[in-house]
Amino acid sequence: METLPIYIPATFVITTLLTVALFYKASNYAKPLIIVTLLWLALQTIVSLSGFYKNSSGTPPRFTLLLIPPVLLIVVLFITKAGRRFIDSFAPQTLTLLHLVRIPVELTLYWLYLHKAVPEVMTFAGRNFDILAGITAPAIYYFGYIKKSLSPKILLAWNIACLILLGNIVVTAVLSAPFAIQKFGFEQPNIALFYFPFVWLPSFVVPTALFAHLVSIRKIIGHKF
Repeated sequence: METLPIYIPATFVITTLLTVALFYKASNYAKPLIIVTLLWLALQTIVSLSGFYKNSSGTPPRFTLLLIPPVLLIVVLFITKAGRRFIDSFAPQTLTLLHLVRIPVELTLYWLYLHKAVPEVMTFAGRNFDILAGITAPAIYYFGYIKKSLSPKILLAWNIACLILLGNIVVTAVLSAPFAIQKFGFEQPNIALFYFPFVWLPSFVVPTALFAHLVSIRKIIGHKF
């Protein structure tokens, strides 16, 4: 995507690195996590720069290789004893603060729309309201975990609501891509996520946000926060 102004990919790279830093901190600086994360980002960088994801005609689309591995890893962590032990080592307050990155992510998507790389429906000008999760995250972090003035029910409701927002944009993004199942964005399909560095959004940032909500919900229900 050579025609994009440099501030757009630069903002997204910085956002991804911030996500990595907060994720690493939330894990209490688990070295295996940072190693796996950096290797995964490097792999997706190499694959995307090769042009692999530009081919959207296959069945299933190559794009699924960005989403499926991290989602499967999350499933494994939740269904195995060792995985759950690892999950329980995460700090929910930092996982909550991590959702701040959804603000620059949504700004990036809007800029990509202005440069005809994603459809309007994928932005806050369309049907994507995920930026609300990022805007409210600092208040939930402060009043929920620092002041401890929010009840577990409110913390749980916020995480569930933000999960719904996340699911909405994921579904919208997939249905806006030039696949056989495309339903939105025919005037301007979602093509940006096939290119570096934006492949990091479906392959890392979104799964990390998903993981953060699921871990927080587990801790809230189990009163482990």
